[in-house]
Amino acid sequence: MSKKSIVIGSGIAGLAAAIRLQTKGFRVQVFESNSFAGGKLSEFHLGEYRFDFGPSLFTLPEEVDELFKITGRDPKDYFEYVRLPVNCHYFWEDGQKLHAYANTDKFAEEVETKLGEPAKKVKSNLQHSAYLYERLAPLFMHRSLHKVNTWTNGDALKSYFQLNKLGLFDTMNGANAKQFDNQKLVQLFNRYATYNGSDPYQTPATLNIIPHLEFNKGAYFPKKGMHDITASLYKLAVDIGVNFQFDSPVEKVLVEKGIANGVVVAGKEHKADLVVNNMDMVNAYKTILKDQKQPKKLLEQPKSSSAMIFYWGIKQHFPELDLHNILFSQNYKEEFDHIFKKKSIYEDPTVYINITSTYKADDAPKGCMNWFTMINVPNNQGQDWDELISEARKNVIQKINRTLNTDIEALIEVEEIVDPRIIESKTSSAQGALYGNSSNNKYAAFLRHANYSSEIKNLYFCGGSVHPGGGIPLCLLSAKIMSEMIA
Repeated sequence: MSKKSIVIGSGIAGLAAAIRLQTKGFRVQVFESNSFAGGKLSEFHLGEYRFDFGPSLFTLPEEVDELFKITGRDPKDYFEYVRLPVNCHYFWEDGQKLHAYANTDKFAEEVETKLGEPAKKVKSNLQHSAYLYERLAPLFMHRSLHKVNTWTNGDALKSYFQLNKLGLFDTMNGANAKQFDNQKLVQLFNRYATYNGSDPYQTPATLNIIPHLEFNKGAYFPKKGMHDITASLYKLAVDIGVNFQFDSPVEKVLVEKGIANGVVVAGKEHKADLVVNNMDMVNAYKTILKDQKQPKKLLEQPKSSSAMIFYWGIKQHFPELDLHNILFSQNYKEEFDHIFKKKSIYEDPTVYINITSTYKADDAPKGCMNWFTMINVPNNQGQDWDELISEARKNVIQKINRTLNTDIEALIEVEEIVDPRIIESKTSSAQGALYGNSSNNKYAAFLRHANYSSEIKNLYFCGGSVHPGGGIPLCLLSAKIMSEMIA
């Protein structure tokens, strides 16, 4: 008789964990509090418009493909995607525009032509980003930081001799300001801190690893939208025998003599040989693990930023916009000071507009666009969000109007607004923080919960609030690291 495992939550990491454990011979049962799988990676409709609820950038598609391959399936039978020819369109209020072409030579030429920064500097920066990935990914993305052999293997030993080149002793902004003279280009590369909810003026320069994922390895779009990552992995999981129970919040993790041996759902005990928690780590300890020893130092760490999103059905087509678009603040430092120090929203926020109808036409009526319009905001610490939403909405609309020379409010046909309170309630993310603990210091990677419990045997963790971090690729890698610990 095969062993049984229980997975708490069916976010992207929970789905990956379930698939990996099932292929290892476990009988897997997933308990999900929502009526659907995916967590943040879900979708919804407003009239004739379709929107992806959560993550909008897709990199490292091979981590998704691998889940199909380990089950003996062809990924293309479930899931298809295309590489983007342009990663992002950038806009500044002085009229400057920049296309971040996926082809690095073309991008470097664009930067030199538009911003006057030598192409060789751009290429050098992306080569350094690749170098960081080569040195750091084996340590921080593919292994547990909490196991001795991570620090004694060959990959680690190579890195010890290159510490001065790995950005541990500088900030992201500090490194980018040394590399580039043009402040717009510094701002462009600083924005990669937001990929894990950090502040480029505080987070270590090691995070300059992120541009490598987008430029050198590529940004992609699932042909059926981001939610298809969830839909395809859920179908795969069901096809290989994973059992799902929706509308079934776990009330407690059962622990006997220091060993996790099941969960309680609707007052009923469900026994298992091991338990995997895909719920936000902080909220898990506050609820389903409240009777267990608390990792106070980790729980008290500052949290990442959150988001405010305006989902708009726009009854006009804007040819200058693409899948990913950024309208930059004129004072980036002040914007981040508001988010992380003042716990508020700057009056001139950077606006990100994701428009999936540019690649998936049926996401909006003909001649229209579905705008996922997002600004970075502080996590929920009891602010007056209704007042902040009102003010931010006005400022975002004015920002768009000034930058695109339009009257966007007159074009909004349908609207839904999401703020940190809603993110917290819908996804159980502590304080609505999108990426768990903040990465605003050089030790941040070590201040994430391990992929296993050091206090409770047979209790494992995966997802964006534990090692190696948030975002689709890292969530998938958290499940991979976790599964490799299990015989």
